[in-house]
Amino acid sequence: MMTRRIFLKNGSLALVSLGFAPKFIAATAHAAEARKKVLVAIFQRGAVDGLNVVVPFGEQAYYSGRPTIAVPRPGAADGAIDLDGFFGFNPRMASVAPLFKRGDLAIVHATGSPDETRSHFDAQDYMESGTPGVKSTRDGWLNRYLHDKEHQNASPFRAVALAQQLPRSLQGTEPALAIGQLNQFGIRAGRGSDLVASTFESEYSQAADAMLNSTGREAFDAVKMMKTANPSAYSPANGAEYPKSGFGDAMRQIAQLVKSDLGLEVAFTELGGWDTHVQQMQPGQLPARLDDFGKGLAAFATDMGERMADVVVVTMSEFGRAVRENGNRGTDHGHGNVMLLMGGPIKGGKVYGRWPGLEPNQLWENRDLAITTDFRDVFCEVVTGHLGATDTSRIFPGFTAKQRLGFLRA
Repeated sequence: MMTRRIFLKNGSLALVSLGFAPKFIAATAHAAEARKKVLVAIFQRGAVDGLNVVVPFGEQAYYSGRPTIAVPRPGAADGAIDLDGFFGFNPRMASVAPLFKRGDLAIVHATGSPDETRSHFDAQDYMESGTPGVKSTRDGWLNRYLHDKEHQNASPFRAVALAQQLPRSLQGTEPALAIGQLNQFGIRAGRGSDLVASTFESEYSQAADAMLNSTGREAFDAVKMMKTANPSAYSPANGAEYPKSGFGDAMRQIAQLVKSDLGLEVAFTELGGWDTHVQQMQPGQLPARLDDFGKGLAAFATDMGERMADVVVVTMSEFGRAVRENGNRGTDHGHGNVMLLMGGPIKGGKVYGRWPGLEPNQLWENRDLAITTDFRDVFCEVVTGHLGATDTSRIFPGFTAKQRLGFLRA
């Protein structure tokens, strides 16, 4: 419907697709009146190996199952960074270790989906829909949260994905934006963009169709709002240095959106490359990915400064990887995994969740880390304790939270 999306195409001309309803502009002033509580969701696509991210170095079975790819114990060369005497960070996560030590980052281990699939596509779909095992779910859990907390003063920038297309978790009836680059938000027509924009804005202002006029006017007003934020001139604060990568760039832009007070409530970004079947460790794929990931998180926390008091960052991946390494010095698709939680509201410095152990009789299907915390328990605690949702039965249909981990400050 024209009230939901606008597409203007004429040769090389295109206006960004806007997934919001009419009459949002009056909400802009309201959005800046008070700081919003913000959730930043990060999807590590490809099934990150949680056992080599947050290492159970206190478990001998970890080393027995991974004779060549295990992260050495703390104190050894390239050893794990000791967190609590049992778990340690991969040394490539050194940039976020201080956040854990000062209590701004928490870990939930042995978490994941109760569904048994080892398909990347299905597992990602289930995690983003929030309904494991149910393929018929049409909307995502973040969109259902937005609907549950729907209000008239919502900003057009209430939910933004720093991605080329809207992720599954934000698809649904509620408005959301997918923006690849903030400085490209608007009309794109080469060197004639400004002229074309003014021409089309004039045409919209004279449109006979009231609905088309309203929707068109709001589209241009949204573009003006973004121009006011001036993304091209943004400079990270407190000496923060983001990695020069797609992930680093996305985290920098999320920081700008939060600090611009445009009414952001939910942000989403993603990074892939975690499917490490071959040569996982040095000089393999995982260390480089973790270096980018850890530095991006650390830079975001540094850049945000005191604004992190309003922000919770949660990371997720569709499933973990097998406990035992394969013949190619990699790991195959597994089950249980790890999630990170970062922000001022987080009661960090702790690894949450019940550790099931890695002995053969403790493994799921005799090969994987067992799951003791449903990922929806983590999401439920975030949306209720941080974002203020009251009825999670509408956000996660058919699911009743089984435990409250207590990772949010009172």
